[in-house]
Amino acid sequence: MRKHVYRVVAGMLVAATLVTALATPAAATDRPTRVRAALDRLLREGFPGAVAYIRDGERVDRMAAGVADLATGEPATPEHRFRTASNTKAFTATVLLQLEGEGALSLDDTVERWLPGVVRGNGHAGSRITLRQLLNHTSGVYDPATTHEFFRPYLQEKRWWHVIRPREVVRRAMLHEPYFPPGTPGKVKYSNTNYLLAGLVIEKVTGRPAHVEIDRRILRPLELTETDFPIIDPTLHGRHLRGYDLADPPNDHTVFSPSYDWTAGAIVSTVDDLATFHRALLGGKLLKPAQQAKLTEVAGNYGLGVERAPLPCGTAWGNNGSGPGYYSFSLTSQDGQRQIVLALNRFDLSRDLDGKQAVPGDLLAPLDALGAALC
Repeated sequence: MRKHVYRVVAGMLVAATLVTALATPAAATDRPTRVRAALDRLLREGFPGAVAYIRDGERVDRMAAGVADLATGEPATPEHRFRTASNTKAFTATVLLQLEGEGALSLDDTVERWLPGVVRGNGHAGSRITLRQLLNHTSGVYDPATTHEFFRPYLQEKRWWHVIRPREVVRRAMLHEPYFPPGTPGKVKYSNTNYLLAGLVIEKVTGRPAHVEIDRRILRPLELTETDFPIIDPTLHGRHLRGYDLADPPNDHTVFSPSYDWTAGAIVSTVDDLATFHRALLGGKLLKPAQQAKLTEVAGNYGLGVERAPLPCGTAWGNNGSGPGYYSFSLTSQDGQRQIVLALNRFDLSRDLDGKQAVPGDLLAPLDALGAALC
């Protein structure tokens, strides 16, 4: 439901060790075979299920391995839905960029202009933070959803229906000092609070709920019929992957209110729908040329809602996401010709909060599939 600030894997695939771990370039005809082998390896490493969409030009392959549900043994399929976590951020950034293209706002506007008095206290000042800095994580705004205390109602008290509203998350962020002054040269810090603020700006500018704007501007035009934006509902509807932690036996974390994650990570989708969205976004179908150019202007490896992933064969763009029970990637090659969406149903939030490895087996195992599809 959210992408945590990795202690081992920071951001996307930015560490040199990860780059070298990716698969060596393969002939296009070998890609599906190599990806299938990579999915089988993921099962051996301890993921219950793995589903993938891969595209090479106009050729599309969908594949799955393992199970969607450990209790019933239901096989995983590419049609199963999953929590996309921080893949949501690209949807949110797209709406803000569209609004700029329509002249409704500027990315150089301050947060204070649209949300007066909201970002204030303990060194935070909305008058010094721009909308662009929210989207590329250079604002320095603190993220309270990185501690056991924040997640105590879910993980320790087992109140899966517990609701924490986005404005409450922002309020808690203001009780802590910022990571650094906004726009500090060379400073980038991933913070989900940035995208909650972006969602609030969308609502202020449009006068409509952020999820309504995402639906009318993206989901409906692209016919993403298997994609939902739950607000407080903790239940996944329709056929879906169930999500698990690393306990033995694993605990089921499928039911989990996404209220706190909202425009930072609440979207539920399928590999097909997510692939359709990223193909449209990175292919220039959703933004005007000026905003399309801004999309991939990076601070570190963070663009505006998308991230840059260095590969042995070039650069890819997209997102990854993780949260209770779910771990996913959606990446497209720089030239737009190759694409993969990979969804896995095991991620341990509690271990992640402790700075420990949150996925089973070899931390680099998922990168085999990414490299096989993209290189």
